[in-house]
Amino acid sequence: MSSRTPSPVFESLESLIAHLSADPEREPIAAELGVLQSIYGDDAVRLWRRAPSSDGTRSDQGSTSANAGERGTIRYEVTVSISPLSEPDTAHPTTLLISLPSTYPASSPPQLQLLSRYIGPFGVDAGLFGAVLRTFISQNGVEWTEGCVCVFDGIEWVRERCAEWLGDKMSAVKVGELAREDERPVVETKREAQAEQASAPEPDPEPLDLPEGVAFTVAEPIVDRKSVFIGRACRITDPAQVPLILAHLMSDRRIARAAHPIINAWRCRVGSNLHQDNDDDGETAAGGRLAHLLQILEVENVLVVVTRYFGGIHLGPDRFKHINQAARNALELGGFLDVPSTDGHSGGRKKGKMQASAGSRK
Repeated sequence: MSSRTPSPVFESLESLIAHLSADPEREPIAAELGVLQSIYGDDAVRLWRRAPSSDGTRSDQGSTSANAGERGTIRYEVTVSISPLSEPDTAHPTTLLISLPSTYPASSPPQLQLLSRYIGPFGVDAGLFGAVLRTFISQNGVEWTEGCVCVFDGIEWVRERCAEWLGDKMSAVKVGELAREDERPVVETKREAQAEQASAPEPDPEPLDLPEGVAFTVAEPIVDRKSVFIGRACRITDPAQVPLILAHLMSDRRIARAAHPIINAWRCRVGSNLHQDNDDDGETAAGGRLAHLLQILEVENVLVVVTRYFGGIHLGPDRFKHINQAARNALELGGFLDVPSTDGHSGGRKKGKMQASAGSRK
């Protein structure tokens, strides 16, 4: 019988890197590990150790086979910080397990797995866990090219998904709190109103005025699984009007309490110069999609704003479809699109209502 040489056990990540560096075919993995250390910090990248077995022993992972022509799977941990867009200064440490098959990067991609059971105060659900596992095999995941190292791209993709997931969870909690506040008994509400009146609180500030001559077109809401999307559009003549208009919207408490109140994009031509910009307002990539919509429709001198109220159910990519549709509905209703039909009339569906311009508010 031929004896099998056991896989070497490495005491540190540095010893593994040194071992890999001596193999020309696996030197790219050693270099990649060094890059990950420089990006996330030496303490953030560690060899993965299997959890203790029933007899209290542990078996080390992260090794390659010492047999000629045979290599084992490499496993190591990377701890990264997850920060929701609504709270960019808040960091939630999250640990990923990176598994590199023996054929990586020549013919197989790596596999990523969430080791952390919680991100912030929320338990990781099956949807997020599965999405991370499918990072390199999902159509919406990271594209992998044979022969190229790609762990960093996968980690950053997972960070974005986790931040989006955490933001949605936090928004759902806020929506629930607002809903419970609205459902309080009338008697309790009256008592609180009397107590507030007795303490003479300051009234809510009046909404800020729109710039002279600016009027919003508001499309009918789009509702999907309790989430609501409302599109607004108005004509602008100068980029300086944009912050004033957005401030006007945010001064409206009903708009400001939305999960994403002012996702927006605008284009304005002044003389021969075309000015344009967009803002995701916490909904990653949504502003850029609105900007692309304005570009392909060749619309100028217009600001389009979409307000999203989160209903507690994740919509996935459908949310971008609704954001773009809400914006397009507002553009059509406001007459910003020239879409002739066979009968010679405008082809846009006239849904929604017009908001009064500055100076004519009742």
